[in-house]
Amino acid sequence: MPVTHAVRSGPRAPLAALAGAASLALPAAGCGGDPGCGPREAVVDRVIDGDTIVAGGVKIRYLLVNAPEATGGHADCYGGNAAQFNTDLVLGKTVQLDYDVACQDTFGRTLAYATVAGQDVNRLLIERGYACVLHIPPDGDARADELLAVQAAARSARRGLWGACDPIPCN
Repeated sequence: MPVTHAVRSGPRAPLAALAGAASLALPAAGCGGDPGCGPREAVVDRVIDGDTIVAGGVKIRYLLVNAPEATGGHADCYGGNAAQFNTDLVLGKTVQLDYDVACQDTFGRTLAYATVAGQDVNRLLIERGYACVLHIPPDGDARADELLAVQAAARSARRGLWGACDPIPCN
C-alpha cells in the first residue's frame, strides 16, 4: 500500500504534524496555480538540500518531494546524495516554476514544481531514489498518484535510498 505522507522519527518535529499545520494554513496562503506565488522562471542561486533551492532570491520547496535531511546538523541516510543530485541538476541553471494551491508552507518557503532543460525535477528526485513522495492535500492532488507509482517503481528496483538506507529516512 503506498504511503502518501512521510513521518520522521527523532528529535525533529514529525512531518505528519507539520502537514496538519500546513493544511490549516491553506486558505490564507492559497494561490491556485497563479503566477503571483512567485517567479515563473529563475536562475538557481543556491541549493539548500535535496528538496529546497533558492532561485531568483526566493526560497523554493519542491511540491510532492521529501528528500532526506542534509542541513541544520542533520545527516540522514542519503541526504548528502540527494543534495548533490539536486545541485548537479539545477545549480546555476534556469528553472521553470509551476504552482499549485498554496503559495507557501508553514516555514515561508514558496511551494513549486520545477523543470530544468525540459526535465521534471520533482519527478526525477523520486524516480532516481533521492526522495520520497510527500503529499499534503490539496497541493499535489493532480499528480500524487503519478508520483506514488514512480516511487513504487524506484522502491521495487531498490534505487537510491531504497537500496541504501534502513530505515528509509523519509518514510
